[in-house]
Amino acid sequence: MASQFLKQANRAVAIAAVSGLGVLSTVGHAATYELDPKHTAVRFSVDHFGTSTNAGGFYDLSGNLEYAPEAQKGFVGITIPMGSLSTGLKAFDNHLKSEDFFNVKEYPTAYFKSTNWQFEGDKVKTVTGDLTLLGETHPVTLTATKFNCYDSPVLGVEACGGDFETTIDRTKWGIDTYTDGGIMKNVKLVVQVEGSKKADLK
Repeated sequence: MASQFLKQANRAVAIAAVSGLGVLSTVGHAATYELDPKHTAVRFSVDHFGTSTNAGGFYDLSGNLEYAPEAQKGFVGITIPMGSLSTGLKAFDNHLKSEDFFNVKEYPTAYFKSTNWQFEGDKVKTVTGDLTLLGETHPVTLTATKFNCYDSPVLGVEACGGDFETTIDRTKWGIDTYTDGGIMKNVKLVVQVEGSKKADLK
Protein backbone atom coordinates (compact mmCIF):
# COMPACT_ATOMS: atom_id res chain seq x y z
CA MET A 1 0.00 0.00 0.00
CA ALA A 2 2.82 2.40 0.91
CA SER A 3 4.68 1.71 -2.33
CA GLN A 4 1.51 2.34 -4.35
CA PHE A 5 0.99 5.62 -2.50
CA LEU A 6 4.55 6.72 -3.28
CA LYS A 7 4.08 5.76 -6.92
CA GLN A 8 0.93 7.88 -7.14
CA ALA A 9 2.69 10.77 -5.38
CA ASN A 10 5.67 10.62 -7.70
CA ARG A 11 3.33 10.55 -10.68
CA ALA A 12 1.52 13.65 -9.41
CA VAL A 13 4.79 15.49 -8.90
CA ALA A 14 6.00 14.55 -12.40
CA ILE A 15 2.75 15.72 -14.00
CA ALA A 16 2.86 18.96 -12.03
CA ALA A 17 6.45 19.54 -13.10
CA VAL A 18 5.60 19.35 -16.79
CA SER A 19 2.09 20.71 -16.76
CA GLY A 20 3.50 24.06 -17.81
CA LEU A 21 4.66 22.80 -21.20
CA GLY A 22 2.01 24.87 -22.87
CA VAL A 23 3.50 27.95 -21.19
CA LEU A 24 6.50 29.54 -22.84
CA SER A 25 9.92 29.27 -21.24
CA THR A 26 11.87 32.30 -20.09
CA VAL A 27 14.23 32.39 -23.09
CA GLY A 28 14.50 36.11 -23.66
CA HIS A 29 14.02 37.70 -27.10
CA ALA A 30 13.21 34.35 -28.70
CA ALA A 31 10.77 33.79 -31.53
CA THR A 32 8.03 31.33 -30.60
CA TYR A 33 6.79 28.53 -32.85
CA GLU A 34 3.76 26.30 -32.36
CA LEU A 35 4.64 22.70 -33.16
CA ASP A 36 2.88 21.23 -36.19
CA PRO A 37 1.51 17.74 -35.42
CA LYS A 38 1.96 16.82 -39.10
CA HIS A 39 5.70 17.45 -38.88
CA THR A 40 6.38 16.46 -35.27
CA ALA A 41 6.79 12.84 -34.19
CA VAL A 42 8.85 10.49 -32.03
CA ARG A 43 9.93 7.26 -33.70
CA PHE A 44 11.64 4.36 -31.97
CA SER A 45 13.53 1.22 -32.93
CA VAL A 46 14.76 -1.68 -30.80
CA ASP A 47 16.59 -4.92 -31.50
CA HIS A 48 14.32 -7.96 -31.73
CA PHE A 49 16.06 -11.02 -30.32
CA GLY A 50 19.14 -10.29 -32.41
CA THR A 51 17.32 -11.06 -35.66
CA SER A 52 15.67 -7.86 -36.83
CA THR A 53 14.55 -4.45 -35.62
CA ASN A 54 11.11 -3.53 -34.30
CA ALA A 55 10.06 0.03 -35.04
CA GLY A 56 7.14 2.33 -34.44
CA GLY A 57 6.24 5.87 -33.57
CA PHE A 58 4.10 8.34 -31.65
CA TYR A 59 2.18 10.99 -33.57
CA ASP A 60 -0.15 13.99 -33.15
CA LEU A 61 2.35 15.64 -30.81
CA SER A 62 1.87 19.20 -29.59
CA GLY A 63 3.91 21.86 -27.87
CA ASN A 64 6.05 24.96 -28.36
CA LEU A 65 9.49 25.72 -29.74
CA GLU A 66 11.47 28.86 -28.91
CA TYR A 67 14.58 29.80 -30.83
CA ALA A 68 17.01 32.69 -30.39
CA PRO A 69 19.95 31.94 -32.70
CA GLU A 70 21.75 35.22 -32.02
CA ALA A 71 21.81 34.41 -28.31
CA GLN A 72 22.35 30.71 -29.02
CA LYS A 73 19.43 29.75 -26.85
CA GLY A 74 16.35 27.63 -27.37
CA PHE A 75 13.53 25.78 -25.70
CA VAL A 76 11.17 23.00 -26.71
CA GLY A 77 8.29 21.47 -24.79
CA ILE A 78 6.52 18.46 -26.29
CA THR A 79 3.38 16.61 -25.21
CA ILE A 80 3.24 13.01 -26.49
CA PRO A 81 -0.15 11.22 -26.61
CA MET A 82 0.86 7.62 -25.95
CA GLY A 83 -2.33 6.26 -27.47
CA SER A 84 -1.09 7.44 -30.88
CA LEU A 85 1.50 4.64 -30.90
CA SER A 86 1.65 2.88 -34.24
CA THR A 87 3.88 0.11 -35.57
CA GLY A 88 1.74 -0.90 -38.54
CA LEU A 89 0.54 -4.03 -36.72
CA LYS A 90 -2.52 -3.60 -34.50
CA ALA A 91 -1.84 -6.61 -32.28
CA PHE A 92 1.68 -5.39 -31.61
CA ASP A 93 0.36 -1.88 -30.92
CA ASN A 94 -2.04 -3.26 -28.32
CA HIS A 95 0.73 -5.25 -26.61
CA LEU A 96 2.99 -2.19 -26.43
CA LYS A 97 0.13 -0.14 -24.99
CA SER A 98 -0.48 -2.74 -22.26
CA GLU A 99 0.98 -2.86 -18.75
CA ASP A 100 3.87 -4.93 -20.14
CA PHE A 101 5.29 -1.82 -21.77
CA PHE A 102 3.80 1.69 -21.90
CA ASN A 103 0.69 1.12 -19.76
CA VAL A 104 -1.21 3.72 -21.77
CA LYS A 105 -4.40 3.33 -19.74
CA GLU A 106 -2.71 4.62 -16.57
CA TYR A 107 -0.17 6.90 -18.25
CA PRO A 108 -1.81 8.32 -21.39
CA THR A 109 0.69 11.13 -21.88
CA ALA A 110 4.46 11.54 -21.92
CA TYR A 111 6.40 14.80 -21.93
CA PHE A 112 9.74 16.22 -22.96
CA LYS A 113 10.91 19.61 -21.72
CA SER A 114 14.32 20.95 -22.68
CA THR A 115 16.68 22.39 -20.10
CA ASN A 116 19.71 23.31 -22.22
CA TRP A 117 20.64 23.87 -25.87
CA GLN A 118 24.23 23.63 -27.05
CA PHE A 119 25.52 25.13 -30.30
CA GLU A 120 28.55 24.43 -32.45
CA GLY A 121 29.28 27.60 -34.33
CA ASP A 122 25.87 28.80 -35.48
CA LYS A 123 24.37 25.31 -35.61
CA VAL A 124 22.27 23.54 -32.98
CA LYS A 125 24.38 20.64 -31.66
CA THR A 126 22.47 19.05 -28.78
CA VAL A 127 19.32 19.59 -26.77
CA THR A 128 19.27 18.26 -23.21
CA GLY A 129 16.02 17.90 -21.31
CA ASP A 130 13.77 15.81 -19.09
CA LEU A 131 11.64 12.97 -20.44
CA THR A 132 8.65 12.03 -18.31
CA LEU A 133 7.29 8.58 -19.13
CA LEU A 134 5.19 6.25 -16.96
CA GLY A 135 5.41 8.78 -14.14
CA GLU A 136 9.22 8.71 -14.11
CA THR A 137 11.38 11.65 -15.15
CA HIS A 138 14.98 11.27 -16.32
CA PRO A 139 17.33 13.46 -18.38
CA VAL A 140 18.10 12.69 -22.01
CA THR A 141 20.35 14.40 -24.54
CA LEU A 142 19.18 14.71 -28.14
CA THR A 143 21.79 15.13 -30.87
CA ALA A 144 20.73 17.31 -33.79
CA THR A 145 21.26 15.78 -37.22
CA LYS A 146 19.84 18.93 -38.80
CA PHE A 147 18.03 22.09 -37.77
CA ASN A 148 16.87 24.97 -39.94
CA CYS A 149 14.40 27.80 -40.38
CA TYR A 150 12.64 28.79 -43.62
CA ASP A 151 9.77 30.86 -44.92
CA SER A 152 6.90 28.42 -45.40
CA PRO A 153 5.22 28.96 -48.78
CA VAL A 154 2.16 27.13 -47.48
CA LEU A 155 1.69 28.86 -44.11
CA GLY A 156 3.08 32.24 -45.09
CA VAL A 157 5.16 32.46 -41.91
CA GLU A 158 8.60 31.36 -40.78
CA ALA A 159 8.92 27.74 -39.72
CA CYS A 160 11.75 26.18 -37.70
CA GLY A 161 12.57 22.60 -36.84
CA GLY A 162 14.91 19.69 -37.11
CA ASP A 163 15.69 16.04 -36.54
CA PHE A 164 17.27 14.72 -33.36
CA GLU A 165 18.51 11.31 -32.22
CA THR A 166 19.27 9.62 -28.93
CA THR A 167 19.41 6.17 -27.35
CA ILE A 168 17.75 5.56 -23.99
CA ASP A 169 17.78 2.72 -21.49
CA ARG A 170 14.07 1.86 -21.23
CA THR A 171 14.52 0.20 -17.83
CA LYS A 172 15.12 3.63 -16.28
CA TRP A 173 11.43 4.29 -16.86
CA GLY A 174 10.43 0.86 -15.55
CA ILE A 175 9.99 -0.84 -18.94
CA ASP A 176 11.93 -4.06 -18.43
CA THR A 177 9.72 -6.66 -20.18
CA TYR A 178 11.80 -9.29 -22.01
CA THR A 179 15.15 -7.69 -21.17
CA ASP A 180 16.18 -11.11 -19.85
CA GLY A 181 14.79 -12.86 -22.92
CA GLY A 182 16.43 -11.19 -25.86
CA ILE A 183 14.91 -7.73 -26.41
CA MET A 184 17.54 -5.10 -25.73
CA LYS A 185 16.99 -2.46 -23.07
CA ASN A 186 18.48 0.24 -25.32
CA VAL A 187 15.98 1.97 -27.60
CA LYS A 188 16.90 4.41 -30.36
CA LEU A 189 14.69 7.47 -30.64
CA VAL A 190 14.41 9.80 -33.62
CA VAL A 191 12.60 13.02 -32.75
CA GLN A 192 11.21 15.23 -35.52
CA VAL A 193 10.02 18.72 -34.59
CA GLU A 194 8.79 21.60 -36.71
CA GLY A 195 6.74 24.61 -35.76
CA SER A 196 5.30 27.73 -37.36
CA LYS A 197 6.00 31.17 -35.97
CA LYS A 198 3.37 32.71 -33.74
CA ALA A 199 2.30 36.27 -34.26
CA ASP A 200 3.85 38.73 -31.82
CA LEU A 201 1.52 39.69 -29.00
CA LYS A 202 0.74 43.39 -28.84
